[in-house]
Amino acid sequence: MYTVLVVDDSPFVVDVFVTMLERGGYQSIAAYGGEEALEILTTVTPDLILLDIMMEPMDGWETLENIKINPKTRDIPVLMLTAKQLTPDEAEGYGSYIEDYILKPITHRELYDAIERVLKRREMIRDDVERAKEVGLDRRLIDEYARLAKGVDVNNRLLRILETTYSINDSTASEKVSLAIKNMENSIKFQQERLAQIKAEIDAHQQKK
Repeated sequence: MYTVLVVDDSPFVVDVFVTMLERGGYQSIAAYGGEEALEILTTVTPDLILLDIMMEPMDGWETLENIKINPKTRDIPVLMLTAKQLTPDEAEGYGSYIEDYILKPITHRELYDAIERVLKRREMIRDDVERAKEVGLDRRLIDEYARLAKGVDVNNRLLRILETTYSINDSTASEKVSLAIKNMENSIKFQQERLAQIKAEIDAHQQKK
């Protein structure tokens, strides 16, 4: 059974998601704000964190930064679950820290699918990393592969959210937003090409074995 930490400063929202998770077969832990979440994480290591953004006094982004700078908690996957629309600056600044960005309201099935997608992706990357170690691939390439395998998937999801929120063909979309989306598309393309190169190296090493 996976354990999920739910972080929101609204007790009602926390209770709703705790109930949803328990119905889906997950064990849940409630934190009614960022500071309480960080305190809980000193003694508990959940399999995943559902983190709201619009919280006081410590918002979700600050909470996320504290989680990721701590060596004991930085590897815990964090899924942002919020009613706040994503901005290009947030996608660029925090995309490498998160596993997904889900907008409320969300159905039971959508929540379960999002969690399972994150956990399965991490398991797939872990299996690929073990395979790369077995064939003797350089450690730096293995680390780069793990980072890119997650990053490409997450950034593609964030890009789709931005494209839905700010249509680049809409006159209301600012030039800055349009440029940010285009830059993100180019960055993802580069990451995909590099990821393909590393995968080819892993396959080549495996064939030699």
